[in-house]
Amino acid sequence: MALLELYTEYNRVWIPDAEHVWKSAEIMRNFNLGENVLELLLEDGTEHHLPVDPSKPQLPPLRNPDILVGENDLTALSYLHEPAVLHNLKVRFVESRIIYTYCGIILVAVNPYKQVHVYGDTIIHAYSGQNMGDMDPHIFAVAEEAYKQMARNHKNQSIIVSGESGAGKTVSARYAMRYFAVVSKSGSKTHIEDKVLASNPITEAIGNAKTTRNDNSSRFGKYTEISFDRRYRIIGANMRTYLLEKSRVVFQADNERNYHIFYQMCSCAHMPEFKNLRLLSADKFRYTCMGGDISIEGVDDKKDMEETRKTFSLLGLKEDFQSDVFKVLAAILHLGNVKIRNSGDGKSSVPPGDPHLAVVCELLSVSAEELARWLCHRRIVLAAETVVKPVPEERAVNARDALAKQIYAHLFDCVIKRINTALQVPGQQHAFIGVLDIYGFETFDINSFEQFCINYANEKLQQQFNVHVFKLEQDEYMREDIPWTLIDFYDNQPVIDLIEAKMGILDLLDEECLFPQGTDQSWLQKLFNYLDANPLFEKPRLSNEAFVIQHFADKVEYQCTGFLEKNRDALYEELVDIIRVSKFPFLANFFREEKQSSVTRKGVQVRPARPVLKPTNKQLRTSVGDKFCSSLSLLMETLNVTTPHYVRCIKPNDEKLPFEYDSRRVVQQLRACGVLETIRISAQSYPSRWTYNEFYGRYSILMSHQEADLKDKKQTCKNVLQRLIQDPNQYKFGRTKIFFRAGQVAYLEKLRLDRLRGACVTIQKHVRGWSQRRKYLRMREAAIILQQYIRGKRTIRKTVTAAALKQGWAALVIQRYWRGYRMTQIFQVVRLASITIQAFTRGWIARKRYKKMVEEQKAVILQKYARAWLARRRFQTVRRLVLNVQLSFRVQKLRKKVEEQNKENRGLMERLSSLASSHSHTVDRLQGLEAQLEKSTSQKASVEAREKKAKEDASLTTAQLQKEIHALNLEKQNLGNRFEASTKEAKESFDQIKRNLLEDKEYETRFRKIAENNTAIQRQDHEKEVETLKEEIKRLKEERVGLQRKIEEEGQVNSELQEQVIQLTKHVKVIPELRRDLTNMQNQRNNTDRKMKQQSEQARAKINDITRQLLGGVVEEEVLLGLTPDDSEKIYEVEDLLADFDGLQKATRILENRQKEQRESYETQVEGLKLKADHLQNENSKLQKLFHEKSNLNENIRQEVSRLSSENSVIPELKLQASELQRQKQELEAHVEVQGRELAEKTEEITNILQKKIKEESSQRRHFEEKAEELDELKRELQGRVEELEDENNHLKRQMLMESDAKNKLRQETSRLIADNMDFEEQLDQKDRIIKKLQNQLKSLETSQKAKQTPAPAIPKDYLGMLEYTREDESRLVQNIILDLKPKGVVVNVIPGLPSYILFMCIRHADYLNDEVKLKSLMTAIIDAVKKVIMSHHKDFELLSFWLSNTYQLLNCLKQYSGEEEFLKQNTPRQKNNCLQNFDLSEHRQILSDLAIQIYHQFVSVMEKTLSPAIVPGLLEHESLQGISSMKPTGFRKRSNSIYEDSETHTISSIVQQLSVFHTTMSQHGMEHGLINQAVKQMFFLVGATTLNNIMLRKDMCSCRKGMQIRCNISYLEEWLKEKELQSSNAINTLRPLSQAAWLLQVSKSTDGDAKEITEKCTELNPVQIVKILNSYTPIDDFEKRVTSSFVRKVQSLLQDRDGSSSQLMLDLGYRFQVTFPFCPSSQALELLQVPSSLHLGFLTRI
Repeated sequence: MALLELYTEYNRVWIPDAEHVWKSAEIMRNFNLGENVLELLLEDGTEHHLPVDPSKPQLPPLRNPDILVGENDLTALSYLHEPAVLHNLKVRFVESRIIYTYCGIILVAVNPYKQVHVYGDTIIHAYSGQNMGDMDPHIFAVAEEAYKQMARNHKNQSIIVSGESGAGKTVSARYAMRYFAVVSKSGSKTHIEDKVLASNPITEAIGNAKTTRNDNSSRFGKYTEISFDRRYRIIGANMRTYLLEKSRVVFQADNERNYHIFYQMCSCAHMPEFKNLRLLSADKFRYTCMGGDISIEGVDDKKDMEETRKTFSLLGLKEDFQSDVFKVLAAILHLGNVKIRNSGDGKSSVPPGDPHLAVVCELLSVSAEELARWLCHRRIVLAAETVVKPVPEERAVNARDALAKQIYAHLFDCVIKRINTALQVPGQQHAFIGVLDIYGFETFDINSFEQFCINYANEKLQQQFNVHVFKLEQDEYMREDIPWTLIDFYDNQPVIDLIEAKMGILDLLDEECLFPQGTDQSWLQKLFNYLDANPLFEKPRLSNEAFVIQHFADKVEYQCTGFLEKNRDALYEELVDIIRVSKFPFLANFFREEKQSSVTRKGVQVRPARPVLKPTNKQLRTSVGDKFCSSLSLLMETLNVTTPHYVRCIKPNDEKLPFEYDSRRVVQQLRACGVLETIRISAQSYPSRWTYNEFYGRYSILMSHQEADLKDKKQTCKNVLQRLIQDPNQYKFGRTKIFFRAGQVAYLEKLRLDRLRGACVTIQKHVRGWSQRRKYLRMREAAIILQQYIRGKRTIRKTVTAAALKQGWAALVIQRYWRGYRMTQIFQVVRLASITIQAFTRGWIARKRYKKMVEEQKAVILQKYARAWLARRRFQTVRRLVLNVQLSFRVQKLRKKVEEQNKENRGLMERLSSLASSHSHTVDRLQGLEAQLEKSTSQKASVEAREKKAKEDASLTTAQLQKEIHALNLEKQNLGNRFEASTKEAKESFDQIKRNLLEDKEYETRFRKIAENNTAIQRQDHEKEVETLKEEIKRLKEERVGLQRKIEEEGQVNSELQEQVIQLTKHVKVIPELRRDLTNMQNQRNNTDRKMKQQSEQARAKINDITRQLLGGVVEEEVLLGLTPDDSEKIYEVEDLLADFDGLQKATRILENRQKEQRESYETQVEGLKLKADHLQNENSKLQKLFHEKSNLNENIRQEVSRLSSENSVIPELKLQASELQRQKQELEAHVEVQGRELAEKTEEITNILQKKIKEESSQRRHFEEKAEELDELKRELQGRVEELEDENNHLKRQMLMESDAKNKLRQETSRLIADNMDFEEQLDQKDRIIKKLQNQLKSLETSQKAKQTPAPAIPKDYLGMLEYTREDESRLVQNIILDLKPKGVVVNVIPGLPSYILFMCIRHADYLNDEVKLKSLMTAIIDAVKKVIMSHHKDFELLSFWLSNTYQLLNCLKQYSGEEEFLKQNTPRQKNNCLQNFDLSEHRQILSDLAIQIYHQFVSVMEKTLSPAIVPGLLEHESLQGISSMKPTGFRKRSNSIYEDSETHTISSIVQQLSVFHTTMSQHGMEHGLINQAVKQMFFLVGATTLNNIMLRKDMCSCRKGMQIRCNISYLEEWLKEKELQSSNAINTLRPLSQAAWLLQVSKSTDGDAKEITEKCTELNPVQIVKILNSYTPIDDFEKRVTSSFVRKVQSLLQDRDGSSSQLMLDLGYRFQVTFPFCPSSQALELLQVPSSLHLGFLTRI
């Protein structure tokens, strides 16, 4: 269709306007060819007649339909021209508050002058990996496109950011670099990406300044190359700068500032580190106060200084370097304050006492005299001499300013160089992305050399841009097989030639700079002479100091003043020499490096034939223009070998007002930045491009039934277009797209709208007809009824008489009274019946209420007694636990004491063995002495026989012997004297021995008392424990009696009481273990005592005969008394053993009450213990007899034996005394041999002594007999106790009367125990673990004792639920059951969680063997193997699911069979028997729990990666309701290399199917239902958050019909939850934000009530998200209305009252709900599990 045919009624056009550039008008009637006027209706209602030339009609541009306004891409508009672009940008910026828009390959960024929430990390991650055009336009989309093309094509990229000052170039470049830093983390410790971002504050401080257009204007161009390695991670960066505005250092216009760094330093002048710089306020320095205002609103220079110094440090620039930089900057400020005065006659000078000059020289370390001299003089070198000439004040000031500019320029280059050094990291660069932040086209009232260079650079960039756009268009046509026709586009090569060609502007400028007397006027005259014929060069009419260049954007008039000076950038050589010889190395190196670089730039030096004169002031150097051309050429070479991406920044207004749109300023920038040129190139060909699917979905309403029935959509589209548009040149069919010329899409939209309007009219016609017919039928029916009543009334009036009326009236009266009477009768009957029913009902209700009250009263009474019984039971349980803990603690102490006593006994045994060996030698000697004594005894008998014979013969021989008697008397006297002397001597020696023995006896007495005290203390402790056990026995007896009585009285509560008995049995299960422990200790002590007694018996038997023969004169009475404490001590030990025996019998009696099946075995043990007690009693009697026999021993020997038996610590004294006895024995033998005859005479004396000793022995014997009687009585008492306990065990019912007394005693005992054990009560919170450890220790001790004393137990016939393995098979077990196990292999046919059950059964076996090393090794191997599997298969969903399920099941098994009370509630009796016995695995449970959490998070990550690609296409883009949302003409100009033809189309069914796969896999692996709920909830959160985030970033998805599609898709997810019975997971709640967003898209958005309803119902969305959706709302058809700005503001005002709302636009996709692993006991019986042969675990054996 021809474009002229579209100028019809109701269509709208754009006409020029002085204020708004363009304004809209509506065509009032159709325009026909040949008419000379176009009738228009303006928006304000006035009519306007636009004149048109009939011969060549120049009609105004048509306006796009409203449905196309606000597009993401300007090239998607049907009419591509300047007003359409301007209006589209305005609608997006002002109404939708969207700052980014695509224009083909350009991203147009409008500065909002306000902080917008579209730059967070969540936004970065949302754009990461997305194709350009899939999301709303954004600087991150351009950065992602560059990064993606670099990674895919392995080609360097460039992002060119341009725009005029204040448009936001620096911020855009900063965000682009931030995107690269976030998405491509370096992974190294250098954090180079942070350094790249940190370089911005420094470059902005030294290169940015406030201008009239921008508070942070970049006064230099910057090209930053960000380097990437082969893994596309940042490894470094490099910065190149262009054309620093040095003149700003010495001059600023009004309302402008110098570079930020100067003001930052002045704001910190008071700080100590800046004191030596002698800084003042910024308004005191000439270089910082020229512009007037020294501050910027909203900017804190002091805070910015801190940020600058911080970034210096972050980049590794040390304090010394920073100090040098600040010193140079301070010197520049002071240099500007150096005063230069006029001295007359063209001379000038610096005052000698100038303070600022002194500060400058001090800071720069230069000579003040030299600097003051050469500021005001210059050296002229002539052919033969050198002349020093003073200069006037103006030139001296220029020299000062030139020096300041040159120093600052060198400082700027040095800082940039150091930054580049800091950004270099070792590593090979694979590719780079360059970000060019460069000035845009500039035109001011006064344009000078800087604007000329800037516009020249923009001409070069525009040329490169035009070529690139033209090439992309050509590639697009060739890819779609569209015939390519040459498009005429603007080529600015002539302008570039005008500037840079030979004899061009720059060439003539450099030539003029070579002449010392060259001026700006002479250069301008040359331009007029040489370039006057060029059509792009003009001479102003009203000025002789300017020239005009026709740039691609506009004509610019340049003032020639200052061109030569700025191009020369001259600095006197004398001043340079002063700086070079400075003692400040940092400054001196600036100009030394320049000198060296200038030398190195030279090529081969050719010596001239004759000397060449040096140019004046050495100004023959590279000019600024030449340098700029070189750097610009290098930049263009770099850009030409990279793939460019364009960002054009637009300044919406000059007042910096937020979201204010000045059309004149915007259109000026659009013309200058090439946006309109891109539009023009696109409009010349086929600007509108649709895929066949998009066209079919949008315009299927225009198809006939025959066309719609075709299956080939592509052919259908061709048929429709050929029918609708007759001119085939208006469209082209490509391979994948349809290309339309300008206006054709608008024409199709008009046809579609007409068809819809016609369909609406038809629908309205039928609806209105149906409504009118329905209304007519109702009215007709009503009229017929009225007619019937009226006609009836008339008939009655005609036929009825007066008499008939009276009779009728009388009949009515009679009927009234009769009916009243009848109703009265009926009422009374009904009333009576009602009262009767109410009476019965109220009685029934009262009885029911009474019965209920009685029941409630009885229930209260039952509850009272039940609660009291429960309270008592809880108290008794706690009390039993306390007593058990105390008993275990005391047993542990007792065991420690027994162990210590055993150690002492072993030491005593060793010492006894050594003493026994020494005794054997002594016994041998004593046996020899015994033989001699027997010999002397026989001699004594013979002497007595001879004496009797002599008496008989005395009478006969008296006379004969009288003489001999006298002689014998004499001899006797002599012998007596000698005997007395020897006896005296023996007594003296024996007295000494006696004194020593008495001292030893006192020491022994003291030691024995200490031992007796210790024994008494132990006995008291034992008695206390016995009393505790007695009380426990009595209490348990009473409980048992009470339970039996309750069993007899209440048979219905039998099961409950049995459970209580079982619980009580569990609480006292530690008592049999204590009994066995005490039995073992008793046996050990008995064995030790028995060995000691046997040795004592042997010693006493051997010494018995010797004692009877050695009593005379040797034994003392005190030694015999010293033996009594030892005997009494032995008696106390027996009593302790019997007391322990009594306690054991009590414990046995408790167990007999609770465990009747063990009663007979316990009674057998009691009888055995009784026999042992009798045996101990017999041994005690034997011991007493031995003590009686020992009383006749020698005093020293008996003393040694007693000390040996009690202390065993005086072996040296025993040896000494034995040797002394040996010596005395020898002396006695000598006396016997010499005085054998005297023995007869001493017989009577010895006999008397012996009788005396016998009397003493008899007294001692009586003493021991008394002790023996006491022992017998004690024995009889113990036996009586045993019999009493047996009687009590047989007659438990007799003890019911003692219940109250036992309870009182129990309370007293409990209070006493609590008072005695306050420290222990503080640890009651750990009672379970302490009891468990004590039980494990007692069980291990019992196991060891059983292994020593009893044979191995018989193997039970039933399986115990354990698997036996050896330590060597541990690695095979882990390898087969963990490392080599595959979820898809043999595991499919086994029960879920089998590996976890097998591993736990192996753990049980290690616990059963009490092998701590084996158990810890197995647990460590299991955990390490699972970690290894997870790490090596971290992307395998099925394996992660499998091991998450098994790890969770193993954790449950460790809890279920731990033996802890909280995990035993649901266990079966068999499972309770299978609990772990010896070890507490709580620490391993914690490690397993942490491992399960790690597996869960990896498991969720794999699910997210699998599900994420299908979320947006399936839930957001897929149309589950066909025909509801016809596709809007998106028209993205996606880059061809960004689009991937995805073979797989995702739908909502894809998401549901994938979720079903997840659920099926988890269910097959036996994962617990609660864990599945948590995983599903996390997945639903991902679905909702991803979809909502895409809605926020996709304006094309914000429509009413899209909201309907989203809600329909959510309903599919709800149905899936119901199907899988996962409603309890609350997963659907995570979709509430998405559901509310979909509702917000559908709801009406026009009235105040709508605004209030939105704020009330959208509780899950924060205000930022609500406003974003409202601003992004896009109508699909003309019938829908856009959301007005006033409505959005109304909603914002209502949302301000919402408290605690977040300001984040995006939801955090990385958020994880806290995972919990609830305890879920398994009903699987371990003893029934079979190990499949397919697992290759034949080395495991079932126990």
